[in-house]
Amino acid sequence: MARLPRLYFPGCAQHVIQRGNNREACFYSEADYKAYLYFLMDAASKYQVVIHAFVLMTNHVHLLVTPSDEHGVSRLMQAQGRKYVQYFNFTHRRTGTLWEGRYKSTLVDADNYLLAVYRYIELNPVRAGMVSHASEYPWSSYQSNAIGKPIQLLTPHPLYLRLGETDPQRQSAYRSLFQGTMPEQDTTAIRDATNKGWALGDERFKAQIEAKTGRRATQRGRGGDRKSAAFRENKNQ
Repeated sequence: MARLPRLYFPGCAQHVIQRGNNREACFYSEADYKAYLYFLMDAASKYQVVIHAFVLMTNHVHLLVTPSDEHGVSRLMQAQGRKYVQYFNFTHRRTGTLWEGRYKSTLVDADNYLLAVYRYIELNPVRAGMVSHASEYPWSSYQSNAIGKPIQLLTPHPLYLRLGETDPQRQSAYRSLFQGTMPEQDTTAIRDATNKGWALGDERFKAQIEAKTGRRATQRGRGGDRKSAAFRENKNQ
């Protein structure tokens, strides 16, 4: 089956996942994490992609980005991935591929899901049982967005900036988002949309994306609702 073209809409944020081949480790040392972020910042500047949030896990990476043009994200991931693989293979005396095929991505409805995606990304180490709180993990944007550590790579999204009038106010409001557990329905929606390449948002957002891109933004039902009387009646005809 032919792959659907990636969804893109100018100025719309995207959630991106890049996984290690066969779920193998992509980072062995502190130097590896630093190298990945350096190559990412270089490629983001070159291809005019702003990065709002990230987490570097042992065997995969999550990014929240906004590209300036249609090819920005794909060029970013290709350039960064290529340079990091060269570095990684040379440093660890290995050969072959490192990444698992194409990266996964979804367009994000900022009004309904943007801050949820921020939270989803930075809570990855907590869900994986690596730390008890996002603040304990050093390789994520939580260190900047919530605590204020300078990370040159990051550019705040306009919605993040609305959390307060000053940096301390925004950071305090952002930390409050991490109180309690993340709703399972949000976690599932973000995971499914990203892995399947559909738009992440409400029905109005999805309809707008479909109208602008000419591509389906959500999965169509297969055969109708099996619990409905209409479906049962059609099945028996």
